[in-house]
Amino acid sequence: MPLATRTARLLIRLLISTVVLIIFSMHVAGKPRFEAIDRMENYLYDVRVRTTMPGGIDDRIVIVDIDEASQVQLGQWPWERETLAGILDILFDDYGVNVLGFDVLFAEAGRGGGNETFAESFIARNIVTGFVFKDSLSQNEPEFTGVLPTAFIPAADLTDISVPFVTAAGYAGSLQALQENASGGGFFDSPLIDSDGVFRRTPLVQRYRGDLYPALALALTHSAMGAPPVGFKFAGSERRGIDLESFRIGDKEIPVNEQAAVFIPFRGPQESFRFIPARDIVNKTAPREWLADKIVLVGASAAGLLDLRSTPVGQRYIGVEVHANLVAGLLDGTIRRQPAWSNGLEFTLLFLIGALVALLLPKLSPQSSLLMVAAILALTMTTNLWLWTSFNLVIPIASIIGFTLVAGLLQITYGFFVEQRNKRHLSQIFGQYIPPGVVEEIDASGAEVSLEGETRVMSVLFSDVRGFTTISEGLDARELTQMMNEFLTPFTRVIQEHRGTIDKYMGDCVMAFWGAPLQDENHARHALLAAFGMLQAVESLDEAFAAKGWPPIRVGVGIASGDMNVGNMGSEFRIAYTVMGDTVNLGSRLEGLTKQYGVDIIVNEGTVADIPEFTFRELDLVRVKGKTKPVAIFEPIGETRTLDEKELSTLADYEKALAGYRRCDWEISRQLFEKLTEQKGELLYNAYLDRIERFKQEPPPADWDGVFDHLSK
Repeated sequence: MPLATRTARLLIRLLISTVVLIIFSMHVAGKPRFEAIDRMENYLYDVRVRTTMPGGIDDRIVIVDIDEASQVQLGQWPWERETLAGILDILFDDYGVNVLGFDVLFAEAGRGGGNETFAESFIARNIVTGFVFKDSLSQNEPEFTGVLPTAFIPAADLTDISVPFVTAAGYAGSLQALQENASGGGFFDSPLIDSDGVFRRTPLVQRYRGDLYPALALALTHSAMGAPPVGFKFAGSERRGIDLESFRIGDKEIPVNEQAAVFIPFRGPQESFRFIPARDIVNKTAPREWLADKIVLVGASAAGLLDLRSTPVGQRYIGVEVHANLVAGLLDGTIRRQPAWSNGLEFTLLFLIGALVALLLPKLSPQSSLLMVAAILALTMTTNLWLWTSFNLVIPIASIIGFTLVAGLLQITYGFFVEQRNKRHLSQIFGQYIPPGVVEEIDASGAEVSLEGETRVMSVLFSDVRGFTTISEGLDARELTQMMNEFLTPFTRVIQEHRGTIDKYMGDCVMAFWGAPLQDENHARHALLAAFGMLQAVESLDEAFAAKGWPPIRVGVGIASGDMNVGNMGSEFRIAYTVMGDTVNLGSRLEGLTKQYGVDIIVNEGTVADIPEFTFRELDLVRVKGKTKPVAIFEPIGETRTLDEKELSTLADYEKALAGYRRCDWEISRQLFEKLTEQKGELLYNAYLDRIERFKQEPPPADWDGVFDHLSK
């Protein structure tokens, strides 16, 4: 090979590494931050949390649970104030708890009075109230309601400190009579939720009108420790505004970031602390040793109270247990910290690995290059995990892994492109199935895409024109062909715009799938967006069809996500790239069910789980033809952020009606479905009303599981 050619190729490979290094260095410097890398960092943080949690039950901290069973006995929350006063009396007098914190807000007087009795039950007891800070105020919204506890650290003690504390614009506090008798108070809002909606950090304090107020967990820990002195510790520099190092509680030092925030030290999955239903306290059936001298948090797990957080250890994590984890971490000193020098370490590692990738990979074969990239990744992750477990250090790792992967794979890809001329016939084969943009991605990457059968998690879509047989009977062969072309063309366009692969056309039915030949992490979301696009495309055809004397058409769409087999399948005479399996069969069945439920789209549980940003309405629990295992089926309502109060209220009423139906509470369910029918007549509501009337006459068996059997396709 001529020297000039070798030199040119080496320069190109150096340029690849340099450009990638610059991009990742800009991210570390924060100019700008790239969301994809931040998301990767968050994911890797969550993985480390989940894989290193100590586990077990921490019996020092107990949660008195406002659960469904307790509401059945004591009434719907909020409970009468005399009832709450009685619970406090039992907890302190009979069980001898040490300190109690409320993860609920008492901002208004009770419905039945009794506030004076409730307030008196606070006297001479170690009780910490909860309140909520507001990060902003809407127009005409009052700045505050209720009262705050005494400031944890008054503004007068902060005159020489310029820490950028999280600052509140207002608050919703407790009733004055309660707060005056409480030993303290703490906020339980979550102002530092990450961009992906996950709750990983919380400030120990927030500033309001110059004063600092504690988080509920901090106030509870402080009270449990006997209210020792508190303060801040700064690094050696006198520039105290940027050198905040830790928060002191007595002789304990809690590592914090520049905002006085900490990482939540999750000890395990949900229920790593003992939950005691409130009714067991009222009935005095809880063992005394569970509560004696314990730290108690009063909070809610009842689904209707919606105290749920998305955390690294669970997407629907009960909020009160987050506070319990933080209390345990504050007591044990297991709070992890991200040191100020972590950015410098990131830069150093980036440049060292950048030099290795740029200088060594061009000299190695593709196979050896892969081994080298894998070795760098393994060493980086092992070292990072060692710092995490041995020193409680949170060292950013996504930029290192991202750079190694991107730069390494680009180098390897270039090597394949130049030296081996990776086979391009795959893109020609797939061109008849998939969107042109995806074909271009295959060409550009030179990626190996297998035609052999394999199992993947994917999404499949079936759509069918309703009443097409009747429609076709009124058209001659030419018109029928023209009509099919005019609606299948926009259908195909919509599917390909959302990265779908057309499997086949079956008369008026279209079958498509997502997740192959290229992997698609958002396969379920793309399939659902394609379904919505198909419905819009159908409506846009109405005017043109009417002008030609054709009837309007409507379609039903079924989507199923899950494991399926994909690859070239067929015989020696005919072969096609397609998908098969139970999930595919289910997708076809779901499309057929759209007519019976009067909805346009039906999806399975796998699709729902993969698209958390959408709200879905559970239609039924069914057993489709040919299957023995029941499946839950859902109708997509829309992106949660776009739904208004009326839609959410209607959905809540429907969920109550469905719950009543499944527990055989026919009267309540009937009333709710009739109310919904009055608001908007739907085939779904009428179907349930018909079932209810039938079940009232012929009740289901005692072991009925709520499943409805569909005997037809």
